Amino acid sequence: MQEGNSIAWNNSVVWTGLSGGFLFIALFLWIAISLRLATGIRVEVIEWLFLGASILCGLRLVFPKAVRAARRFQPDMNLLMTIAILGAIIIGEYFEAASVAFLFALAEALESWSVRRAHRAIKGLLDLSPPTARVSQAGGVEEMRPIGEVPIQSRIIVKPGERIPLDGKVVAGTSHVNQAPITGESIPVGKQTGDVVFAGTVNGNGALEVETTKAADDTTVAHIIRLIEEAQRGRSPSERWVERFARLYTPTVMAVALLVFIVPPSVFGQAWTDWFYRSLVLLVIACPCALVISTPVSIVAALATAARHGVLIKGGAFVEAPAKLQAIALDKTGTLTEGLPSVRAIIPLNGHTESELLERVAALEARSDHPLAAAILEHAHSAGMNVQPAENYQEIPGKGATGDWKGQTYRLGSVRLLQERGQQTPEVEQRITGLANQGQTVVVIGNQRHVCGLLALADTVRPSAKTALADLKSAGIRHVIMLTGDTSTTAESIGRALGVDEIRSELLPTEKVQVVETLVRKYGSVAMVGDGINDAPALATATLGVAMGVAGSDAAIETADIALMSNDLTKLAWMIQLSRRTLRIIQQNISFSLLVKVTFVALACVGYSTLWVAIAADMGTSLLVILNSLRLLQRQG
Repeated sequence: MQEGNSIAWNNSVVWTGLSGGFLFIALFLWIAISLRLATGIRVEVIEWLFLGASILCGLRLVFPKAVRAARRFQPDMNLLMTIAILGAIIIGEYFEAASVAFLFALAEALESWSVRRAHRAIKGLLDLSPPTARVSQAGGVEEMRPIGEVPIQSRIIVKPGERIPLDGKVVAGTSHVNQAPITGESIPVGKQTGDVVFAGTVNGNGALEVETTKAADDTTVAHIIRLIEEAQRGRSPSERWVERFARLYTPTVMAVALLVFIVPPSVFGQAWTDWFYRSLVLLVIACPCALVISTPVSIVAALATAARHGVLIKGGAFVEAPAKLQAIALDKTGTLTEGLPSVRAIIPLNGHTESELLERVAALEARSDHPLAAAILEHAHSAGMNVQPAENYQEIPGKGATGDWKGQTYRLGSVRLLQERGQQTPEVEQRITGLANQGQTVVVIGNQRHVCGLLALADTVRPSAKTALADLKSAGIRHVIMLTGDTSTTAESIGRALGVDEIRSELLPTEKVQVVETLVRKYGSVAMVGDGINDAPALATATLGVAMGVAGSDAAIETADIALMSNDLTKLAWMIQLSRRTLRIIQQNISFSLLVKVTFVALACVGYSTLWVAIAADMGTSLLVILNSLRLLQRQG
């Protein structure tokens, strides 16, 4: 409705326009008083003063913009309003001119309020981080400093109930932290030494000592704010359509108004004054104020709501895109699964016990840096074992490792190592095949005499994965496909458990891109969901790239069109529903605005509308459109 950004409440131009309204209202009060009191002053003089001041205030708001529009030969609503006000003055309808000036200024103020209301929901993120941090100095002295003056690797103290001022790593203390402002997670997350914490999150009931890892202007919340601000500058398809429509609509309306003024008097001998007035009414009612504001307020409100739920949408175009999705491709490791292996079964053989087996495996893995070794050691520690590393440890490239423990030499590794030593029996082979068919990785341990036992490890499926995929189906997604570089056996096991429509395994990154390209050709609108780094080529190829679990990861946030700050897969279906709700509201706003326009244009042409009724109808439509858009700020999900 106005050029550029929304007008601030402390802007003198808005207050000038509103002053015209106050003068307009004061006119009625003066008339009422003057009729009751014998003041001796002519009522008409006071009316002229109030009306003139009100009109001048209104013109000051729109006249400069109208002149610029005329010079550029790009007629806009400011030019329409200026012509209407000046036209009313020319034909002596001073009351009507003041009405138009006042109501248009009020409509401008309403629009300013609505956009700022939506922006405040986003700017509220700025208030997440406290302005100061409690910095721990040498000798145990604590000093409060502005967060902008706290260098990286400083030690800060966060007391129970306080907001964490900067991103960092816990170096002492345990607590639960409410990460909802950043990730949208509803349940506080346990934090202990070594865990990462984010600025703006709320500490629970334990004090934490945190070593800062980022400066104040480089925290996760700072990145989120910057990306949302950039997102607001992007135009959604609906916004672009409205802008194109308004560019054609406004000059067309002016041409029609000119014909309404000229044709009836010149062709049919009607009164020039009557039809000039009707053409002015037509200009006012046809002003596309409500139509222009119908989309941007909705988009900004949707961006704010998504950010509150831990969903970072990086532009207006990506607000609308989820509503049109037909297929979704999901990476397996780190997306549908936790991305970390864990011990699922311990199978002792040849007279050994589970405890003995785990103790020997952990002793060898204590010297290894393999991901499976970390999972085995974590399992041993959780079982209360005090792991003693094996002696004479040696890796066997591509196969496993060997080492001495309590006087015996043990070998640990893959099935291939077992086969080479000739220790594979039908019983062992049957057990290994059964575990592999369940998508589990088998680690074998043995000594010189026999196989001591087997450990089965597998990546853990996210608890929310099955529910999330069912929600996607309920949301109308036609095809859900899982992509992975893992073996077909593992992929089939996980894919069947989750109920995906298609499983593609043993894929290289370039092959994932080819699969996504095929899906786009078949379904048109396709989303790729991955970790935002390893899956970057496929994310870029899809219609919509979604990176998940990216809180604290700048590279991942920058990669995709939409970033899920937590690992909550149920946000996918929520995001689709938000997108569809936003589109519905935009469509309602546009349809309602056009319907009101058509109705009052018809009334203006047959002489059943006045200038002040026309602008009041336009303002009322703008207000309803604004309130409808702001419904998106209500809490959902």
